[in-house]
Amino acid sequence: MDKSSSADPEAEGELPHNLALLSQRVTLDIKNLILSGDLAPGSRIRQEELALRFGTSRIPVREALRYLESEGLVTLKANSGAWVAKLHLADCIEVYKIRERIEPLAISESVLHLEAAQIAKLETLVERMELSRDTDDFLRLDREFHVSSYAGADMPELQSLIQRYWNKTQQYRSAFTRLVGPQGRWLMHYEHRLIMEAIKRRDVEGSASHLHGHIRRTRLTLAEHPELFTTE
Repeated sequence: MDKSSSADPEAEGELPHNLALLSQRVTLDIKNLILSGDLAPGSRIRQEELALRFGTSRIPVREALRYLESEGLVTLKANSGAWVAKLHLADCIEVYKIRERIEPLAISESVLHLEAAQIAKLETLVERMELSRDTDDFLRLDREFHVSSYAGADMPELQSLIQRYWNKTQQYRSAFTRLVGPQGRWLMHYEHRLIMEAIKRRDVEGSASHLHGHIRRTRLTLAEHPELFTTE
């Protein structure tokens, strides 16, 4: 028998092209389950159940979990399995304090380089957030607004770090946003408007200052709700 035809790509640490594509899809599906809260922080991730749910073998699920661990969404424990990453209140506060420093840097590096079409898109996102009554829709628009406002910054390492921290805190932001409800978002809308107007003026310091205040206020408000960080 030809040895090349019997080689096991998994044993060699490589995945066939079709299996790699399947792993990417499964990664996105699991990521969406975590960010949406369908898989709660601290909950056990059972590979067999996910494989059955997605109609795959355990291989793409295992590869997906390895990748999601690198994004800070999953914790892999030897001889124990996989768990949805969980933050304690102190961990979340630390992440927000870091975000208060790095995201104003991102927007200050971005503002002067945003094109007119990108700014118009940002304004549309602000308007759509104000009209949204669905929490999941609001959170998606909110994330898209902030990430898009950093698009002019040619700093890939910073962009990657920001995405990682957003992923780590997404479920707690979701729980908090559901707690305040649509009627409690008026201050978020006001702060988004302040950031938006500064961007339109190409005001580097103003956009960074308003964003810093926006993130800081969220941190202080989250700290008033430790119950959001308790899980069964």
